[in-house]
Amino acid sequence: MAHVRLNISLDEDLARELNEIAKELGEKKSHIIRDALMYYFDYLDVKIAEKRLKEIEEGKEELIPAEKVFEELGLK
Repeated sequence: MAHVRLNISLDEDLARELNEIAKELGEKKSHIIRDALMYYFDYLDVKIAEKRLKEIEEGKEELIPAEKVFEELGLK
């Protein structure tokens, strides 16, 4: 997988905690940040799913049956 270099700014407390954890675990800070983001994105996926489910329950969105989608795509 290709890597993209990013520059980020952290407040001092967060940067200090990141440094302490990296030193304690003997891991690169970039790996800790990557793993933290992966966990956070999983959390956000759940939040988005809950939001969409609520919108369906409130009638703001509707579900399209898979059979209809397959038919419209000519897959059935």
